[in-house]
Order: sequence, then structure tokens, then C-alpha cells
Amino acid sequence: MTFSLDQFFGKLGHNTIRRMNHLLDLCAFACRIIGLLIRRPTTGRRLLNQIIVEQMYFTAVQALYVVVPVALIIGTMIIIQFAQVSSQYELGKITVILVVREFGPLITALVVILRSATAVTIETGYMKVLNEIESIELVGIDPVHIICPPRLIGITSAILCLFVIFDLVAIFGGYAVVWVITSIPLGDFMDQIAKAMTEADLFVGIAKGIFFGVAITVATIYRGFSVQRSVTDIPVATSRAAIDCLFYCLVINIFISAVFYL
Repeated sequence: MTFSLDQFFGKLGHNTIRRMNHLLDLCAFACRIIGLLIRRPTTGRRLLNQIIVEQMYFTAVQALYVVVPVALIIGTMIIIQFAQVSSQYELGKITVILVVREFGPLITALVVILRSATAVTIETGYMKVLNEIESIELVGIDPVHIICPPRLIGITSAILCLFVIFDLVAIFGGYAVVWVITSIPLGDFMDQIAKAMTEADLFVGIAKGIFFGVAITVATIYRGFSVQRSVTDIPVATSRAAIDCLFYCLVINIFISAVFYL
């Protein structure tokens, strides 16, 4: 019994140390990427800007066919459900809390994780397996500079854009759908939204979008760089990257909400 307890606590301590080392590595990697953003070189900007535009197009524009219907469904459901108890609660305030503060950033981040985060991990993993990263290093270019900052800017900007689109579609689109297909009295719904919306709500949404973008980019590229020489390592790294991104986004969401609203 004593031996089994020692073995249990030994494994627990080993896993704790390993996870802490992983978090510290991610923090160091994030600081390196942010440092490259601050010290942008004068050469190669055209290529970097092209990568940023391509990343934004893939992450934001091509994800609209998912974000818009989901936002419309969620906005409609929230308005229908809480309009029935509007005498007890303010419908506009509830909509702002659920859509702008919580559902908007989280669902946007989830869509980005499923579409772009996994793709970035796979792309980086193949670059490691096919020795493309070594080829970049051989010509005297830092691969982190070419791969990381453009994707950080592209993914973060895309999340912010999708967050705004999600909120607009969920609130105005959901209101329009409920007004057209139901006979639920909504009263002064838009006036309630205008009164309930504060600068803090917008700031929290933007802050969540920025931190989500940084966390997703750092976690996915780090997992991609961790791929060794085998192609079979790529699916494992991609799965771990998706799980890591989801966990980090949930933690960030809870932390920011607790800081600003508790």
C-alpha cells in the first residue's frame, strides 16, 4: 500500500512538473513571438503582409458560412427563450451578457480552433517532417520570424472580426427572425440593448479576442514545431493542439470575466 501511494504521488509530481515546464515553454515562446512583432525587420515585409492577408482570409472570410448561421440560431434562441420572462428580467441585458460577453468570444474561438488552429499545426508539422524549416534556417532566416508573427496577427485579427460579426448577426439577425416568424412581443428590445451595452462589455470582448488569438497561435505552432521526423506524429500533435487551445481559451474566458465582473 505504501509503495502504491509513493508511486501515485511520484507520478503526480512528475506530471505536475512536466505540465509546468510546458506552460513555461509556451510563455517563453509567446514572448519570443511578441518580441519579433516589436522588432519588425525592414526586409521581407511584403512576404509577411501576404501571409497575414492569406491567414485572415482563411480564418475569417472562409469561416463566415459557419459563424453567421450559428450566430443567427443562438441569437434567435436566446431572444425567444428570455422574451417569455421579460417581465422578470431585462431582455436586452441578458442578451448582452450571453452574446457579447460569453457566447460570442467562445464560439468564435471554437470555430477558429476547429478550422484554422488544426490547419496551422498540420502545416507546421509537415514543414518539420519535409525539412522545410531546416531549409529556411540554412539560408540564414529565422523560421519563427516567417511562420509565427504573421499567423499571430492574422488569427487574432480574424477572431476580432468574427466576434463583431457574431454579435451583430446574433442580436440584430435574431431580433429580425423572431419578429418575422413569431408573435412574441419584444417591446423596446433595441433600446434595452443600447442601454445595456457598456464600454466594459466591448472592452472585455476585445480583450478575450486578443488573448484567444495569442493562446491559439502559440499553442498550435508550438505543437507543430514539436513534431519530429515521422508523419504519424502530426495527427497526435494536431489533436493535442486542439485540446490545449480549447482549455486555454476556457481558462482565459473565466479569468477575464472574473476580473471585470466579480
